[in-house]
Amino acid sequence: MQIRLPMDARTTSSVATLVVENQSAAVLLFNSKLTLMYLNPAAEALLGVSERHAIGLSVDAIFADMSEAEDCMTRSLSHDQPFAERELEMHRADGSTITVDCTVTPLIDTDGPRSLLVELVQVDRHLRINREEALLAQEKVSRALVRGMAHEIKNPLGGLRGAAQLLQKELADPSLHEYTQVIIAEADRLQTLVNRMLGPKNEPRFADVNIFEILEHVIKLVAAETGGRVEVRRDYDPSIPELPADRGMLIQAILNLVRNAIEALGIGGGSITFRTRAQRQFTIGSRRHRLVLRLDVIDDVPG
Repeated sequence: MQIRLPMDARTTSSVATLVVENQSAAVLLFNSKLTLMYLNPAAEALLGVSERHAIGLSVDAIFADMSEAEDCMTRSLSHDQPFAERELEMHRADGSTITVDCTVTPLIDTDGPRSLLVELVQVDRHLRINREEALLAQEKVSRALVRGMAHEIKNPLGGLRGAAQLLQKELADPSLHEYTQVIIAEADRLQTLVNRMLGPKNEPRFADVNIFEILEHVIKLVAAETGGRVEVRRDYDPSIPELPADRGMLIQAILNLVRNAIEALGIGGGSITFRTRAQRQFTIGSRRHRLVLRLDVIDDVPG
């Protein structure tokens, strides 16, 4: 932006006034009694008040609910030194709240009493950028940690799956193959989960699934994990049709619920009930669905 100085404004005082008037920072001038004597256009915009209404107001009227700024000005008057306060919350006339840095500089005039020059700089954008940069850095560290853990998990998973396949070949009783199939299926599911952790975020892969088949699969896993100390009860609505879902994600979500219930039961065990119901005209988020599945995982812990 170019500033053209008129021929009659080339004195030092006029140039200084012109510079302050065109500053992007809010500049305010208070007398020794902390009464406002001047504010530039940037200060009018920041505070949401006009010069005509603001001149002559006290500091507590200008900086309502911002006692830190008034304290800073009082210290500056007492010690004849500049003071600064960072990241102050300021409530504007329109009701909005902004964050500012406040710098107070005492001006000593040999021809009159002291005055205070107050500079306010809005820092919301800088704070937001700093927070975003910190989050990005934290995300990079977390992602590196997750990748390291995922690679450590992948190696034993391959061995686990291979051992289950060899065991299945050695088992003479075909009825025992059901258990090795559970191990193989879970190893494959965990492999998919690890791959999802290593790669970009994938959208769910929807396909028609049978909720009862998924629940029975989870029940087998629960039996293997708990050694029979948790009884699983079924309260199914057999009329529920197949539904579109990502099978792996759905199994993981149900397992999370079940493990929370098992943790609530404690080492003494107890019972968990799977209850399925169909609900009609149900709203999820802002979208209304004609028919949805409701699955309750109920433990018998009181409360």
